[in-house]
Amino acid sequence: MIRVVVVDDHDIVRKGIIAYLRTDDVLEVVGEASSGNDGAKLVIDLEPDVVLMDLMMENGTGIDATSKIMRTLPNCKIIILTSYYDDEQVFPAIEAGAFSYILKTSTAEEITDAIKKAASGENVIEAKVAGKMMSKYRTAQRRAHDDLTDRELEVLICIGNGMTNQEISEKLYIGIKTVKTHVSNILGKLGVNDRTQAAVYVHRNKLIH
Repeated sequence: MIRVVVVDDHDIVRKGIIAYLRTDDVLEVVGEASSGNDGAKLVIDLEPDVVLMDLMMENGTGIDATSKIMRTLPNCKIIILTSYYDDEQVFPAIEAGAFSYILKTSTAEEITDAIKKAASGENVIEAKVAGKMMSKYRTAQRRAHDDLTDRELEVLICIGNGMTNQEISEKLYIGIKTVKTHVSNILGKLGVNDRTQAAVYVHRNKLIH
């Protein structure tokens, strides 16, 4: 049996979900709560396998509850079941430790399937949410040197080749003061402290072929 707790502040929604889950021989609803704070306390006390967690609730949000639960029961599988898929809800919930994220537009069968998959260690992320997560991932994967201007990138490559400011000035036909300004900007944008670290960055990111 998969032991489940349902946390949702809408009585009709919560009762409807519970009624359907109880028609499945594999699922056992062991508790329910109508607020984040009560839900967190209940889950920590009952230690269920899976939690269906609403997000926007009074007396403690689903994000707060998820965070509290995960600190005590890190292996508990929390499925966010909500109508929201905006960035300000999705990412904090995932970061708090939510295992899966599905929308209330899901069918009853999809919800039970998500519970069973969660219990077996398989995540279920609703398509709209997955799209947002991938977008954020791609943004996070942007390289620091993507923010450099073309000229700054040229100077950075020169640094990677071990060139001095004078040598860079002569190679690129720019003044020493301009080189120093570029170097300062480069170090700031890369988040490094000195030219040596900048040179290491160049080689680590294979900017010199």
